Amino acid sequence: MSSIRSLAVFCGSRSGADPLYEQHARELGTQLARNGITLVYGGGSKGLMGAVADAVMEGGGTVIGVIPEVLVQWEHQHEGITQLHVVPDMHTRKKRMYELCDAALVLPGGNGTLDELFELLTWNTLQIHNKPIFLLNSNGYYRHLAAHMEQMYRQEFLYEPPADRMLMVDNPAQLFSGPLSFASDKT
Repeated sequence: MSSIRSLAVFCGSRSGADPLYEQHARELGTQLARNGITLVYGGGSKGLMGAVADAVMEGGGTVIGVIPEVLVQWEHQHEGITQLHVVPDMHTRKKRMYELCDAALVLPGGNGTLDELFELLTWNTLQIHNKPIFLLNSNGYYRHLAAHMEQMYRQEFLYEPPADRMLMVDNPAQLFSGPLSFASDKT
């Protein structure tokens, strides 16, 4: 997967209850910068969004933020990133982020993050796009969701097993080592 030069990261505008979520976001950002992979994300400066963007910038990497007008105040647009695109609405945000990336990674988050995950999965199922989708299961955050998706497949509401459309990892290091590695040639 070394052709991945830009990664869309969908995640919470809050940090969550477990400090591991933010730790993983920062580890991811550090690895993205180290490997020369551009971060494409929601453009906010708060929560996991801010943590991953800050870590990429601290590492000398490139960050492209995409934030809808309605969320500029709520998510506090990040002023210290490489590029910030302010778009009219949420749908345009998701579409633009996905157009700018080679793959997508979903970190812990709330309703918006799940909306983004399921739209990505739907687009890939319908062959609108066919980019790799990863799910960061920090401290088992997505364990129940993965079990529910398996149930959806067993009950014949999905065309293929969920693992055919997305790969779940337990920590950011798994994305940059071993058979999953999408580290670039920059290292």
